[in-house]
Amino acid sequence: MRRQTALGRYGEEVAAGYLQAIGMAVVDRNWRCDVGEIDIVAREGAVLVLCEVKTRSTEAFGTPMEAITARKVRRLRQLAYRWLCDHDIHAPSIRIDAIGVTQGRMGAPVIEHVRGVD
Repeated sequence: MRRQTALGRYGEEVAAGYLQAIGMAVVDRNWRCDVGEIDIVAREGAVLVLCEVKTRSTEAFGTPMEAITARKVRRLRQLAYRWLCDHDIHAPSIRIDAIGVTQGRMGAPVIEHVRGVD
C-alpha cells in the first residue's frame, strides 16, 4: 500500500472516531460513484453531514484544510444528491463539513473540524 493511501486511511479512521466521540453517528464511509467519493457520511440529530477528510504528515506543502477547494465542495454537493438518491433517504437538512488531520512523527494527531464549508 502506498504511504499516501495508508496515511489517508489512517486520517479517515481518526476522523470517524472523532465524530463518534462528539456524538455523531457514522452511517457510511468511502461511498463511491462515477462522480467521486464521500469519505464519511454521518448524522448529527436530524442533519445529514457529509465529511471530506484530508490528512497530512506535515504542513510543509499546506494545511489539510487548504486542500479542500471550492471545486471539491461543488463536487460534494453533487455527491450528496447522488448518495441520497442511491439510499432512498430524505434528509431535512444536509451539511458539508471538512476535517483536517495532521499526524506528525510523534504525538497525537491534530484534528481541525470546520462545520458547514458549503
